Amino acid sequence: MLRLFRPTPRLLLRRRAAATATPPSDGASYLNLPSPYIPGGVDFWRGFSSTASQLQIGLPNRADDPNPDPGGGPESSSAQPSTYFKMFESAVTTLASVTVLGLIGYGYTKYYKYMVLKKMEHAFDPGDPVLDLAAEGRGTPSSKAGTGPEWISRDEQAKIEAIVSGREKGRYYLIIGEKGTGKSSMLIEAMQKIDGEGVSMLEAHADVEIFRIRLGRALDFEYHEDNIGALFSIRGPRDASALLDVERAFNKLEKVALRRRKETGRPLVLIINSAHLLRDDVDGQNLLELVQQRAEQWAASHLCTVVFNSDDYWVYERLKLQGTRLEVLPVLDLPKHKAISALRSYRHQYYAEEPPQSLLESIYDKVGGRLAFLSKVAKAPDMQHACDDICIREKTWLLNQCWILGEEMDDDVMDQQKFASAALVLVKALVDKEKEMDKSYDPETGYILPEIPLHKARQIMTRADFIQEYDKINVFTIDSRAMVRADSVPMQVAFREVCALPGFDEYLQATLDRISAIESLGRTRELVLKDLVDKGTKYNITTRNAKGQLERITTFEKPEKEEEEGVD
Repeated sequence: MLRLFRPTPRLLLRRRAAATATPPSDGASYLNLPSPYIPGGVDFWRGFSSTASQLQIGLPNRADDPNPDPGGGPESSSAQPSTYFKMFESAVTTLASVTVLGLIGYGYTKYYKYMVLKKMEHAFDPGDPVLDLAAEGRGTPSSKAGTGPEWISRDEQAKIEAIVSGREKGRYYLIIGEKGTGKSSMLIEAMQKIDGEGVSMLEAHADVEIFRIRLGRALDFEYHEDNIGALFSIRGPRDASALLDVERAFNKLEKVALRRRKETGRPLVLIINSAHLLRDDVDGQNLLELVQQRAEQWAASHLCTVVFNSDDYWVYERLKLQGTRLEVLPVLDLPKHKAISALRSYRHQYYAEEPPQSLLESIYDKVGGRLAFLSKVAKAPDMQHACDDICIREKTWLLNQCWILGEEMDDDVMDQQKFASAALVLVKALVDKEKEMDKSYDPETGYILPEIPLHKARQIMTRADFIQEYDKINVFTIDSRAMVRADSVPMQVAFREVCALPGFDEYLQATLDRISAIESLGRTRELVLKDLVDKGTKYNITTRNAKGQLERITTFEKPEKEEEEGVD
C-alpha cells in the first residue's frame, strides 16, 4: 500500500514564509532567518564553523537559529547521505592516486630496464674509447691505425683477429706472455680492423671495487645507481658487495648477447686486459672464478667470448683448475729476422734513416726481440747507448731486488735474504744450464734462452712459494709450458754478469751458510745446570719416543775436584 506524506501545518507555514521572504543582503542577517531559508541548511553552515572562527567572520550557527527543530524531520536526516558520500569520495580518490602512482612506477621500471639493455647494446656498437685512445697515442686516425709501417705483423695476429671478430666460437682464451711482447697491441689492432663492433675491453685492477667500476664503464652499465624508482615507492636493488654488482652486470650482458646473436649470428667479445693485476688472494680468486664460470657458460652457448690477457703464470694456474673450454695462446719475443725488420721499420718512421744490417744485428744481440725494447732503442738518437742503458737498468733491477749480504748479515734480514739467495741460486742454475747447452744462439732464429721446468726450479731453490713473486717482479718468467727462464735477453745478460763477478760462488755459499746457522740457532735450546755444586749431586734425563717407550737415560754428575799438582 502506498502511503502519501502529508505535511504538517507548521511545515506549510514555514515554506510559505520562505517563499514570500526577501533574501538578506548581509551574512549577519542569516541569523534571524528561519532554518529552511538558510542556503544549504544549518548543517551546511556547521561544516564551516571552524573556518569561520579562524577568519573571524560571522557565520550562522545552529545555536543562533531562532526556530530550532529538535524534533527532527527530513532536514535532520540530510547530513547522513553527505557523510557517506564524502567517505566514498575519499576512498575513490585514494584508490585513483594509488593506481596512478602504481602505473607510473610500473611504466618507469619497464622503461628503465629497456634503457639499461639499450645502453649496453650501444656499448658494442662500432667505435670504442680504447680505439680512440690508441689512435691518439699513435698520432693517427683510428681507421688507419695499425696499417702503417709502425705495425709489425706476427704469427699470432691471424688467430687473435679470428677471436675478436667472432669467427672463433665455443672457447674462451688466455693470452699469456712477458711484459712488452705486444699482446695488447695485437688485440687493439684486431679491434681496429672491425671498428670495435661487438667488442668491449677493460683494464683489470687489484681492487675489486675499481674493477667493478671499469666493467660498468666498458658495458655502459650504472648498476642501478641512476634509478629513481624510490620516488614511486619502488625499492631498487639492495646494496651489496662488488662481486654481486659484477654478477648483475653479467646478467644484463647475457640478455644483450642473446639479442645480438639473433641479429648477427656472432658472439660478443669481452676482453679483460692485464688480468695479472688481480690480487692472488680470496677476493681476487673469487672474482676470477666468477668471470671464469660465466666464460664457460657463454662459450658453450656461443653467446660471448671472454679473452684474458696476462703477464704472469699464476692466472693460468687458477684458470686451469676449472678450464674445460680454456685455450691458452702464448706470445713470445720476436725471432731475429722479424726483430731486425721491426727495428728497421721503427727507425725509418722516427728518423727516416736506414741503419746498416750490422748495427741492427748488434742491437738484437743486446736486447733480443722484445718489442718494448726495440721501440725504445729506435726512438733514441744513439741506439747503441740506448741498448747499454737497457742492460744496465735490468742488471740494477736484479741486484736491487735479489742481492745477498754475505756472512756478516744480521739475523733481522733473514726473510729477505732467503728470498734473495733463492733467486741467485736459480740464476746460477740457469747460467750453468746455458753453458751445458749445445748452442744458445742461432744465426737465423736468434737467442735460445736456457729454461728449467717449474718443479725442478722449486727443487733447486728448496722453496715452492718464491717463484710466483719472481715472476711478478719480472726477474724470471714462467711460460704456458711451465718452463722457467730469464724474463728477457737483457736479464739473461745480467745473470751472466752477476755470476761472473769475482768470488760470487763463495759469497753465495757464505750467505747460505749464514742462513743455515741462523735457522739452526733458532731451533737450538740451551740448558744450563747451575746447582751442580756439591759432590754427589747428579741429574738423570730420560728420553722417550712418541709412544712413551724409554729410549735412553742421560746422567749429569759433578766430577771430583782434582788435586793440584806440585807444591811450592
